[in-house]
Amino acid sequence: MAKRLATKASRAARARAVGPSSASTTARSGYSTPLSSATPLSSAYPSTYVSEAELDPDDDVSKIPIDALALQDPTSTLMRPAPKLKEKKKPFRFMDLPSELRLKVYGYHFADAPSVIDLDPDNYKRIHQRLAILRTCRTIYSEASHAFYSTHTFRLFPTHPGRFFKTKKPLLARMNARQRGWITSLELRLGPGWSKPPRGWVVTPLLGLPDCVNVRKLTVFVECDPSDGVFKGFRRADGFYEAFSCNLLCDVLREMPPIDRIHFDAWPSVKKTGAMMRNLLHEAAQQGKKVGWGPERGWTDCDGEDLSLGPTLLGKFGVNIAITAVA
Repeated sequence: MAKRLATKASRAARARAVGPSSASTTARSGYSTPLSSATPLSSAYPSTYVSEAELDPDDDVSKIPIDALALQDPTSTLMRPAPKLKEKKKPFRFMDLPSELRLKVYGYHFADAPSVIDLDPDNYKRIHQRLAILRTCRTIYSEASHAFYSTHTFRLFPTHPGRFFKTKKPLLARMNARQRGWITSLELRLGPGWSKPPRGWVVTPLLGLPDCVNVRKLTVFVECDPSDGVFKGFRRADGFYEAFSCNLLCDVLREMPPIDRIHFDAWPSVKKTGAMMRNLLHEAAQQGKKVGWGPERGWTDCDGEDLSLGPTLLGKFGVNIAITAVA
């Protein structure tokens, strides 16, 4: 009896779990499809919640952006080729070049520097930054220094207005003996401060002129001649600045015996027959130097100014002036 009651209870439980059996339904097509097996109510409709299998934080697929999954898109990340590694460029071996080519390069490097170098506030922008190449190595320092100092003319006394004009330490005094030894050309500019020359315009051991052993050419540029009538009433004394200029040239030549030629040049207002040029030419002749002419004034060996002067000037000096045209 007890066994029969237990069997009925289990059947009732299964019937409640399965639910009432559904009769066959007729579709619109006219066919009836009987259910082959009973379907649980919990799985009869799709769930709107994400299952644990779909929500996996460690899944790599979920980390791919949605636009990368479109294989037909050529810009897709999956379709892009792997980036090529850039080849590291090798540095140019400058020292492998012949020395002749290296000197050419130095010439282009210093091409922006002025032909005549003086104490100037703009030197830091125009020259100092170019000289940074000298810090590369000893070989480049020696080659580039020689290329720079031997191809430019350096002014003995500064003429830029301001604190440099009255300085007691000119450009040559700021160089070392080795740098002065590379110089081949100097310029003496006469005229600035003609009424009151600066105190620093004197030849002293501080200039280091004996170190300039390779200087063969001295350019004397005359900006004005105070003996001209235009300066009458403004002169400090008659013949003062002419004598000062002549003595300054004499002191420079005495300290630099290697100089063998002097180029004279001037502004158009300066005449070769004036007292200023007569004294300078006389001093050049006394020192036995060859004389040439610069391009600014346009003087020549046989211009009209010399012909009008004739032998009078030479007879007055009592010496023979050797005048040669130097290109």
